Amino acid sequence: MGRFTLGGRVPKTIFCLISIAGLVRASFSETPQGAQKSGERLTRLNLEELGNVEVTTVSKEPEQLRRTPAAVFVLTEEDIRRSGAASIPEVLRLVPGVEVARIDSNQWSLGVRGFGSSLSRSVLVLIDGRSVYTPLFAGVFWNVQDTLLEDIDRIEVIRGPGGTIWGANAVNGVINIVTKNSKDTHGTLVSTGGGNVTQGFVNFRYGSGNGKNLNFRFYGKAFTRGPEFHANNRQFDDWRMGQGGFRSDWEPDHRDGFTFQGDFYNGDAGGITGIASLSPPFMTIVERNAELSGGNLLGRWRRLLGEGSDVELQAYYDRTDRHQPSFGEIRNTFDVDFVHHRTLPRGQDFSWGLGARLSSGNALEVVPTVVFNPNQFTDKLYSAFVQDEIPIVENKLWITVGSKVLHNNYTGFEVQPSARLLWTPGSRQTVWASITRAVVTPSRLDEDLQITGVLATNPLTFLRLTGDRKFFSETLVGYEAGYRSLIKPNLSMDIATFYNNYDNLESIDPGVPFSETSPPPPHLVVPFLLRNGLLGTTSGVEVAPEWRPKGWVRLRGSYSYLYIDLKKAAGSSTLSSPRSTEGSSPHHQVAIQSSLDLPGKIEFDQTYRYVSALPAQLVGSYGTADLRLGWHFHPNFEFSVKGQNLLQPHHAEFGGDIGGLVLIKRSVGAEITWRR
Repeated sequence: MGRFTLGGRVPKTIFCLISIAGLVRASFSETPQGAQKSGERLTRLNLEELGNVEVTTVSKEPEQLRRTPAAVFVLTEEDIRRSGAASIPEVLRLVPGVEVARIDSNQWSLGVRGFGSSLSRSVLVLIDGRSVYTPLFAGVFWNVQDTLLEDIDRIEVIRGPGGTIWGANAVNGVINIVTKNSKDTHGTLVSTGGGNVTQGFVNFRYGSGNGKNLNFRFYGKAFTRGPEFHANNRQFDDWRMGQGGFRSDWEPDHRDGFTFQGDFYNGDAGGITGIASLSPPFMTIVERNAELSGGNLLGRWRRLLGEGSDVELQAYYDRTDRHQPSFGEIRNTFDVDFVHHRTLPRGQDFSWGLGARLSSGNALEVVPTVVFNPNQFTDKLYSAFVQDEIPIVENKLWITVGSKVLHNNYTGFEVQPSARLLWTPGSRQTVWASITRAVVTPSRLDEDLQITGVLATNPLTFLRLTGDRKFFSETLVGYEAGYRSLIKPNLSMDIATFYNNYDNLESIDPGVPFSETSPPPPHLVVPFLLRNGLLGTTSGVEVAPEWRPKGWVRLRGSYSYLYIDLKKAAGSSTLSSPRSTEGSSPHHQVAIQSSLDLPGKIEFDQTYRYVSALPAQLVGSYGTADLRLGWHFHPNFEFSVKGQNLLQPHHAEFGGDIGGLVLIKRSVGAEITWRR
C-alpha cells in the first residue's frame, strides 16, 4: 500500500482554525473571568507540580514522578478530558513509545517499544491494581477493558520492564489505570452524544457520602458503534456494550483506609472468522458477533503502622464469559496481594510483598478444529518480591535493587532481578539508569491449543498447529537510561533510551507428518509446533517536551524511534520470519498536541499524529489529526464537538483481518455533559 497523502481542504481548514484561535485570544487585552476559570482547569498543575505528582506503578508505593528511575509517563484527568478520546486505547496514543493501531471498530493492536498485537502480549495492564491479563491467550482483550473516563484520576505508563514489582508478563511495559477516590466524585454527571461512527452513547454517575469518612459512587454507561470502512462492503465490525459499577471508600480513623469496588459489563462485538472443518467444504467464512460479559469485585485495606511504615492487603475476584464463533471460555480468577513498606535507618526505603493467583478457565469447544486439551485448567501463580532503595549521597544519589520470584504451572520458578540508579544533580534535573530481567511465561495458547485446517484435498492433508508443553518462558534483559529536566518554569523535557536483549521468543517449527484415520476418511497431518526459535534486540529513544508559553496555551510533543533486529536461534528449524515481527511496529512515531483556552469559556484542542509504515501488515505511513472544541456555556453544562482522523476520509492502521484490510474512517461527533 502506498503512502497516504494529505490532500483536500481539510488540512488547510485545520491550520486556519488554529491561527484564527490564536488571533481571537490575542485580541483581548484582559481575560474574562469565565475564560480564566477554564484556564485554571488546564494549568492547575504547573510543570513543577506535575513533576511532583505521586505515582505508584514503579514501586507500589507513592513516589514523586521526577524521582522515579524508570521511563514513566502520566496522563492526568485533564489530559484525558481534553484529548476527546472515547476509549482507553485512544487515550494511550498520547504516550511516547506506545504504539496503538485500530484494527477495526472494536479491536486494537497495542504494544510498548515494539511487539504490538491485538492481545498486547508483552504488556501488563492493571485497573486499580487488578490485572486484566488473560492466561488463556496471554494478553489483553481491549474491547472489554473500560470504565467511565471521567472517573479516571490518572494513567501511569512504564515503558520498559516492570517485572521486579509486578511479576510475569510485565516485560515491555506496565499500564496502570487509577480511578478517583469516591470522595472526589460527589454529585451527578450525565453525558450523551453521538456521531457518524460512535452512533450514540450515554454515561451516568452519582456520588455522595456521609459527610465524614464514608464516600461512594455508582455509574453506568452504554454505547453503540458502527463499522469502519470496508472496500468489499462486509460491514461486520459493529459494536455495542453496556457497563456499570460502584466504588466506596471508608476511612474510620487516620490509620486505616478501606476500598470496595466492582464493575460488570455485557455486549456484542462484531467480527469475521474463518471456521475450518474436517469435512467439505473444509473452510467457511462467517460474520457473527462475539458475546462478551463479565464482572469483578475488589477490596483493599491500607494501614499506617507508624511514621514511614504501612501495609496494604488487596484481593479481587474477576469473571469473564466470552463466546466467539470459533471458541468460548468462562474464567474465574481469585487474586490476593500483600505489600509491606518501611523506611529504615539512614533513609532506606524498603518494601516486600507476597501474592497468589488462582485462575480457573473452562475452554468451550465450539468447533472441532479449535480445541484446548484439557478444556478445564487452573493457572496457579505464587510470587514474592523484595526491593530496597538505598541513598548513597544524601538527596543526590540513590540505588534501588530488588527481585521478584514467582512460581507458575508451566516453567516452575522464575527470577526477575533489577538494579536502578537515580542521580539528581540539581533540584530540577534527574538522571537515571537501570538493568532488568523480565519474562513472559507460557500460556494455554502456547501449551494446550490445537488448531487444524485443510492444506490439500487430494490427497486429503491437514495442517495442525499444536502445543506439546515444550515451550519455555520468553526472556528479556533490558538496559535503560533517561534524563528529565525542568529547563524553565514553563518548559520541560523527558528523554529515555533503551536496549533490550530478547531470548527464547515464540516461533513455529515444523514437525514430522503422520497419518490419521479418525475422523474418516484417512488423511495426512502436517504438524507445526510452538517453540522458542527466535532471539534478537530492540533499541530506541523517546523524547517528550512540554512548553507553556502563556497561561492559556499548552504545547506538548513526543517523538519515538524504534529499531527491531530479530534472527533465528542457532540450530532452530523455525518457519517464523523475523521480518513479520520487525515489520509490524513503526520505526517512527510523532505526536504534537496543543490546548488553547479562549474567551467565552471555550477550549480548543488539536492533536497531530504521524506513524511510519508497517510493511509486514501492508500498511503505509500516515499522518492524521484530531480536534476538539468545547464550550462551558453554563456552570453545569459543557458542549463539545470532536473530530478524529480528519486528514483523509479513511486510512489503514493495522492489517491481518481475514475480512480484508479495514480502513479507519474520519469521524465527527458531539457531546453534552451536565454536572451538579
